[in-house]
Amino acid sequence: MSLKRVVVTGLGALTPIGNNVSDYWNALLTGVSGAAPITRFDASKLKTQFACEIKGFQVADHFDRKEARKFDLYSQYAVVAAREAIKDAKLALDTEDKDRIGVILGIGIGGIQSLEKEIIEFANSDGTPRYSPFFITKMIANMASGHIAMEYGFRGPNHICSSACASSNTAIASAIDQIRLGRVNVMITGGAEAPITIAGIGGFNSMHALSTRNDDPQTASRPFCKSRDGFVMGEGAGCLVLEELEHALSRGAHIYAEVAGVGASADAHHITASHPEGLGAIMAMRHALEEANLSVSDIDYINVHGTSTPVGDVSEAKAIVTLFGEHAYRLNISSTKSMTGHLMGAAGAIEGIASILSVYNDIVPPTINYTGEQDEEIDYRLNFTFNQAQKRTVNAALSNTFGFGGQNASLIVKKFNQ
Repeated sequence: MSLKRVVVTGLGALTPIGNNVSDYWNALLTGVSGAAPITRFDASKLKTQFACEIKGFQVADHFDRKEARKFDLYSQYAVVAAREAIKDAKLALDTEDKDRIGVILGIGIGGIQSLEKEIIEFANSDGTPRYSPFFITKMIANMASGHIAMEYGFRGPNHICSSACASSNTAIASAIDQIRLGRVNVMITGGAEAPITIAGIGGFNSMHALSTRNDDPQTASRPFCKSRDGFVMGEGAGCLVLEELEHALSRGAHIYAEVAGVGASADAHHITASHPEGLGAIMAMRHALEEANLSVSDIDYINVHGTSTPVGDVSEAKAIVTLFGEHAYRLNISSTKSMTGHLMGAAGAIEGIASILSVYNDIVPPTINYTGEQDEEIDYRLNFTFNQAQKRTVNAALSNTFGFGGQNASLIVKKFNQ
């Protein structure tokens, strides 16, 4: 059987540097940092007292009071991003076959806000169990995709993928397969996360994973710079409308890009550290290239995982040089996490959107906060697009996501050519 072609027809984003796709993209190109002192709770006793929070998000602008009680914050973010993507795609929902529209999201952590709140309230009570009737449904990670399906009546495949920081790309890969195999016409996919809580920050602090640059949070995320000291936590959501090509053409849809290939692998190495030589990353990128029927020389831009951790940045840079050889030095590479922070399970979604828009607009967003300090383990002949966006032809872009547990997923998008 011949596989269906898959194209992107809608985008939605809620990020620490923009609450819609247009604002997010413009902030990326101008190098805006989303990092600032935490406002959601008192972080004064934590080692890390800053994060990339969503700014200006008012629940009442998107949900009525009764409805909002049923949603954890991560689900609210997911629904808002999905609404924008669906509106952008201009789907004729009154006439679409909703049995053939599904929702698959990547969620790394899920309802930690609700879980933490209920446990703290119980611990401070007289010991009598009094829990919200919505506690479980707010906490469990699959409810974001469920809420989107219920709002629109989408009855196609509906689930989440959870592979830590690779969750969104894993979800996008699963959604692509549903379309390629002819099971559905349209998939809503991407990811969401709201991990900025006392437990979230405190837990990652105990692992020594987060930057502690409290005196200068805006420059704390500095991928590939020698003075990097950990990642900056972010929150938000990104959604894509993926569509079977003929279905999109038949309704005259606007097409941003074509999804060319996905690849996945396991490091099988360590619970948190990536393989030091990037073997799992190499395998994921190679699989994506093979599925896309592209060679290394066809890739123009890599949106790297690039978390600003001492070990991770080195291994990813090594993986790129190993796989791409001499072409590695003709690529543009950038880590948009330097601006958004690390959105955990939602990282691949917003970084996928950045990659799609790079292909669509022929411009590469920068890696900000590079000070010129060079790490002797990183090859600086690579073009990391430091501190300033760069215009160039981007026919194909690759987006990397690597998760705790050694779970890797890479996505390739390319210019649409009928």
